[in-house]
Amino acid sequence: MKCFYDFHIHSCLSPCGDRNMTPHDLVNMAKLLGLDVIALTDHNTCLNCPAAVKVGQSADIAVVPGMELCTCEEVHVICLFPDIAASGAFSEHILSTLPKVVNRPDIFGEQLIMDEQDNVICEHELLLATASTVSVSNVARLVREFGGACFPAHIDRTSYSVISNLGMLTPDMGFTAVELTENADIDEWRQRYPIIKNAGIFIDSDAHYLENMKEAKYTVELRERSAAAVVEYINSLELMK
Repeated sequence: MKCFYDFHIHSCLSPCGDRNMTPHDLVNMAKLLGLDVIALTDHNTCLNCPAAVKVGQSADIAVVPGMELCTCEEVHVICLFPDIAASGAFSEHILSTLPKVVNRPDIFGEQLIMDEQDNVICEHELLLATASTVSVSNVARLVREFGGACFPAHIDRTSYSVISNLGMLTPDMGFTAVELTENADIDEWRQRYPIIKNAGIFIDSDAHYLENMKEAKYTVELRERSAAAVVEYINSLELMK
């Protein structure tokens, strides 16, 4: 089935995410925009995913629990999981790889963990806008060990992308897809980097504010509208070579 998607959205748990990006509000905004399936991908954590998934069930929006992981090379990678259990286990693992830097909300922003009614459960104490010790060369393997799928984020950007930071994508990284921003010329990028010629390409909003979320435009063909089907689809794509 053809589904309108956005696989890169932040909540108020990301230190750079707006206070209004609550689980309830971002899911229902996605519904208003006509999206069928979205992924919640906060920086280095999945702890607002349980609330967003519950809201999605009520709003008839499939919510994929996910994370925007920052590797040790400061490359951002979108990591998606079939269910809360898998994302929670991965989130706990990544937490153990982050530097023990306490967040300063007055400098970096609040990091709010919420329930499905948008009640604040607590604030995340460790700063989430840091680099993990996980290398980009190991991300795909690690994510698959936790039952998920992943792809490098916004590879056309001049910061926090695999191209800007490393200058290349290589087959041994094990990716099957990449993300480009809406401003990218897909044909030009495929010509410039032949490795992505046959790769899956996703165009996402990377929304940190409700007004940054995009109306339904891009689609993906899934066997069903679910997180598990999204992960299955990404992992079914051909490895880049």
